Order: sequence, then C-alpha cells, then structure tokens
Amino acid sequence: MARSPGAELALLLLGGFQAMVDDVHGELAHRGHPGVRAGHEFALRAIDGGADTASELGRRLSVSKQGAAKTITSLEKLGYVEREPDPVDGRLKRLRVTDRGHDMMTLGASLFDDVRERWAAQMDPGQLEALEGHLARFAASRLSSGEPAARLVDDFQPGSSSDPGTGW
Repeated sequence: MARSPGAELALLLLGGFQAMVDDVHGELAHRGHPGVRAGHEFALRAIDGGADTASELGRRLSVSKQGAAKTITSLEKLGYVEREPDPVDGRLKRLRVTDRGHDMMTLGASLFDDVRERWAAQMDPGQLEALEGHLARFAASRLSSGEPAARLVDDFQPGSSSDPGTGW
C-alpha cells in the first residue's frame, strides 16, 4: 500500500488527542470521576449553554435525538445532569448540569491545562503556540462552513463501529 502523508498526519493528530484524553481520563478517574468520555464534556458544555432538551442537545452536537438521549442517560447515571420538570409545561423535562457536573468540567479543564504545560515543557513554547494557531485556523474554516463544533458524542460511542477507544 502506498504511503499517505495526509493519513499519517490525521493519525498523529488523533494520537495526540488520545494521549491528552488518556492522561486527563486517568486523573479524573483517580479524583472520583470514573467513566467520563470526551463526548460527555461536549454535551455538558452544550447543556450548560442552554441545550436543555434531548432534541436541542442533538442539534447542538449534530447527533440524533436518540444519540443525545443515550448521552443524557449516561450523564444522569454519572450524576452530572438532572432532569427537572419544565415550570410552564409539566410534561416536559429540562436538563440541568449538577454541581458534580460543574466540578468535573472545572477539574477536566484544569487537567487539560496541566497536560498542555507538560507538552510545552517538552518542546519550544513557540512551536506549541504556532501549532495551536494553525489548528485554530483550520478549525475556524470548518466552523465557518456551518459544520458543528463537535460530533464526538455520536462518532465515538463505545461499541460503535467508529469507536477508537478514546475513553474520556
């Protein structure tokens, strides 16, 4: 098979992502947050930002309502979200991030900062900043095309055919 520098770059980027996530996942589990996946972070931020129903969460993450509902169920089991009756329509349940969910998001962000600092110590800080700048431009061009910011909730569900074993 012919060598593909593009495919190799994609695998390196995925490997870097997985390395960061594995470090954070291990520390989160050690600090009382086992079972967290990368998609949970995206979902919690969307819920905290106003996606308070499965339909709205699905739209924000570009996943099906069923995919969003599975993620919500996982988040409930972990104690990161609660469903509360809608004050206007009692038939509806609204999502709310719990204190535990906020704690995990804050800790996760701090742990990602720690990983970034370790990476910066292993390379020239200017190189890391340049890499971040390039990746930010690539991501911005994707977002300006109307693509969703995150699809990891559906893309990497455990047991799915596309699950790379990310874990976080």
